[in-house]
Amino acid sequence: MGLDNLKATLLKDKLFNFRGDRDVSFLPAREESLVETTGSSFVRRAFFQLRDGELYIMSFTLDTGLMDHYSMFTNLVEKYGQPSFLDPREALWETDDTIIILERPLVIKYIDKKVFTDIINESSLIQSRRVKERQEFLDEF
Repeated sequence: MGLDNLKATLLKDKLFNFRGDRDVSFLPAREESLVETTGSSFVRRAFFQLRDGELYIMSFTLDTGLMDHYSMFTNLVEKYGQPSFLDPREALWETDDTIIILERPLVIKYIDKKVFTDIINESSLIQSRRVKERQEFLDEF
């Protein structure tokens, strides 16, 4: 989903109190945007991160007065099976396309696995290039 479609969808969705462009930030990284909005009822706060104009992370902080961690966890287990990673702070489910993370106290994240993996790989390349450039600089002395 692109930024314009996301904004139009949020404006229509009664779960969110999206106010339009004032809730949209452009991040200094490569063509990244962040849409932040409050929610009504179950969603207290929501973040939507886009890269190159396409949505790749959705993060929802849920209202612990209306929803509990156990209910979300059991619902995700019923839907996706046992998590591939589990510790007291978070549970993680992974499909071919998506990473789903349930964090305590009550945050759920949906991440496009391919885009996220590309970002990690790019970051590793940049880091290794910097290490090499640093060593080359040191070697000159």
